[in-house]
Amino acid sequence: MKIGSYEINAASSPYIIAEAGVNHNGSYELATRLVDEAAAAGAQAIKWQIYKADTLCTRQAPRFWSWNGEVKQDGTQFDSYSELDSFPLDDYRRLAAYCREKGIEFLATPFDENAVEFLESIKVVAYKIASCDCSNVPFIRLIAQTGKPIILSTGAASLDDVKLAVRTIEEQKNHNIVLLHCILCYPTAPENANLQMIQTLKHTFPNYIVGFSDHTLGTAVTMASVAYGAEVIEKHYTVDKTLPKSADHWLSVDPRELKQIVEGTAQVKKAAQAAAWARPMACEEPAKLNARRSVVTVADITKGTVITRNMLSCKRPGTGLEPKHLDSLIGKRAVRSLQNDSLVQLNDFE
Repeated sequence: MKIGSYEINAASSPYIIAEAGVNHNGSYELATRLVDEAAAAGAQAIKWQIYKADTLCTRQAPRFWSWNGEVKQDGTQFDSYSELDSFPLDDYRRLAAYCREKGIEFLATPFDENAVEFLESIKVVAYKIASCDCSNVPFIRLIAQTGKPIILSTGAASLDDVKLAVRTIEEQKNHNIVLLHCILCYPTAPENANLQMIQTLKHTFPNYIVGFSDHTLGTAVTMASVAYGAEVIEKHYTVDKTLPKSADHWLSVDPRELKQIVEGTAQVKKAAQAAAWARPMACEEPAKLNARRSVVTVADITKGTVITRNMLSCKRPGTGLEPKHLDSLIGKRAVRSLQNDSLVQLNDFE
């Protein structure tokens, strides 16, 4: 499956999405810095969130996160989202062009129909559907009708919810789907990450790419997810964890950590790609030959001597007779003289 020009397959490194969200803090200059740093770290895509508070939530909707940097500590979701919902669409249009210049894919999560219409106008290559809309069948249907690849997060969803969302997309003749395992806790404790769910999604939806939208702190769980089969990684990202306005800054990775994820997940995927153990790996052959042991003499043995146990031992290298044959040599006669500390063969005895 392709997202833009990037082919996601068994041989490719994981597709890394730097989730900038609204961490631009309303500043186009900060947004371009986010792009620059994400591209330099090696991420394949940078993703934004496009919403208006009054179409996203009621004015009374309670928050489901805790952050002591809120302007109104006892406020609502509406109060929080209103702080950063005025980034101009023309600036997102400029950002899309800037991303093309920097060689990183521009992605976005739309939260209403107007955002979808805008993203179509700038020819976005794929859509992200947030966990909060995993059960929003009309909205999923609208996005599926664009025919673009869909990256669907599954936070707080049951398996039946995910099946319904996938079926809704398929009914629009769209089969370009990436499912992201996600835990909708900010931040997610490692013990709640439930990485086994990645395998459940892969077994339940064998025709689709499965990845991980990670809300844990740091990079360890992110990298571990690849060993469970994650091929797309989404991680909240900022250039400065101490910035105000957005509650996402403090739980995001910075450019240094993003680079660690890019490099680390590529290594983990390589480590997890080999077939289940059945025989030594090719790289082990020198060690197999030289670190294993062979049957050797520990005394000079003249022709015709009856072999006793104290005449033989097992030493490196492993290029001679394997130790499993040692017991069978006891009581046999040497058919030729053998020097001390030399490898032996079966045909040295009768």
